[in-house]
Amino acid sequence: MKLENLTFQGPALNDQELLRSLPSHLAALLQQINGFIQYHGGFHLFGACTQPAWHSLREAWTGPNAAYRHYNSIKGEDVPFGEDCLGFQFFLRAGQVIYLDAETGKVDNLELDLSEFFDWIAANPVSNLGMQPLLKSIQDGNTPAPGQLISEHPPFCTPESSKGVALSCIPTAERRLLLVNLHKGLGAS
Repeated sequence: MKLENLTFQGPALNDQELLRSLPSHLAALLQQINGFIQYHGGFHLFGACTQPAWHSLREAWTGPNAAYRHYNSIKGEDVPFGEDCLGFQFFLRAGQVIYLDAETGKVDNLELDLSEFFDWIAANPVSNLGMQPLLKSIQDGNTPAPGQLISEHPPFCTPESSKGVALSCIPTAERRLLLVNLHKGLGAS
């Protein structure tokens, strides 16, 4: 795996208990580099650490806003390992990468293993990670700092968004909660 365009590298690995519960290929990767952010927020690989909470794989997997707690399409054994610039998460399910649209709850099986997933990102990060909102935000002078995600208003899943959206950078925890509340408000599963 070729790691380019890193804009953040995670702290020292300090959650050994979590590491032991992860699929071996993900655990091995985190032992090499304990999470990172690529492309100024285009992709975030969570780390096996307790702090910062926005970077913690444990927080994403078992915390109060863990996806399996709020989306019927996600199971407790699905391992959230990363997210895109909007906070839509990638999971490992039976060795395959799945993608959760956190607004609608729709899950796509990318039919890639973890190694293939990183090759897929590298092949076309803008298209494959849906980085257009991030690039627009950066163009407008608003680059997310580590611990921030892009938020749009109105949400992309609504018809009103076809008229345009306002983009902002907000704290990761705030964005994840906003996505959960939007999902619940849509009555989706």
